Amino acid sequence: MNRAFVKDYEGDADDALPELPLSDNPNYVTPHGAALLRDRWLAMQARLDALKAAQDDTLAPEHELSSLERELRWLGARVANAIEVDLSKQPRDSVAFGATVTVESEDGEHRWQIVGEDEADVEHGLVSYVSPLAQALLGARVGDEVCWHRPAGDLTIEVVKIEYTDGGA
Repeated sequence: MNRAFVKDYEGDADDALPELPLSDNPNYVTPHGAALLRDRWLAMQARLDALKAAQDDTLAPEHELSSLERELRWLGARVANAIEVDLSKQPRDSVAFGATVTVESEDGEHRWQIVGEDEADVEHGLVSYVSPLAQALLGARVGDEVCWHRPAGDLTIEVVKIEYTDGGA
């Protein structure tokens, strides 16, 4: 085969991974969310250091190194821009960032905590403060009914309890 048709990998800029997008929203985090971000950054840094150390003995995949470095840049930006919200200073009589809200609707009773974008995990009851659900709940008080605009159709939900746990999720 003619060498003219074979590309040697040189790690040129055209092969570089695109940067991970950063949210335009303020990076509010609960104390628990801030700790999770820092722990994730430290674990990723340790993994990168181990790969680089192993590179002396074996060839670490360049793609994996590039991917880890890209994620570390993203995590570094998220940690640097994190705005940790002191949950002890949130209003106790209305829904604000960090609140765990119990609601009732025709679908039954549900509990959600309003958290930062990086901490959100709907399966575990953690919803981002920019989500339609959180936007419907923010500012509501116990007894208020709000309309949650969902892709599946609007749902009226009633706030039955508001709690703040300073320790996070």
